[in-house]
Amino acid sequence: MLQRVQTIFMTIAAIAMILMLFFPIWEKSDTQFEAEKREYAIMDSFQLRYEQHITGTREVQLLGTRDTFLLSVGAIAAALVMLFSITRYKNRMTQVKLNALFSLITAATLVGTYLYINKANQLFEPQSQGAFLIGFYLPIVAMLNNFLANRFIRKDEQLVRSADRIR
Repeated sequence: MLQRVQTIFMTIAAIAMILMLFFPIWEKSDTQFEAEKREYAIMDSFQLRYEQHITGTREVQLLGTRDTFLLSVGAIAAALVMLFSITRYKNRMTQVKLNALFSLITAATLVGTYLYINKANQLFEPQSQGAFLIGFYLPIVAMLNNFLANRFIRKDEQLVRSADRIR
């Protein structure tokens, strides 16, 4: 049945992974606010852009890019697994297994995000850290919702097994 509470949690998890594609994950700018040329790096799930902003002319020079499309592949794969898991509502143990696969893919995406951020942090001023943006926290939200969904799926399974025992 699609109207169960775990379906809501699984839907939120899938939406969070899809939203990761549209929000920036990390950014960093140099600490010299008075400088004529400021360096700036921003990462989303498709690429990392390293730019130089010239304050007098408001010109932006692209110094380099790096593809981070593996993050978007992980986010899409996780969302598809979760959407498939929602349709398997008749077999709760299959749902638990698919949700475990979702957790693995999401964890791999988070590790990949951390590795990309760690390399990007070395571009300029390695002693200062960049800022994590909303795209970084969305996989964490998805994993929390997945945890809650699994909890309610197991609760349903226990209820069904106890009802079978009474018959």
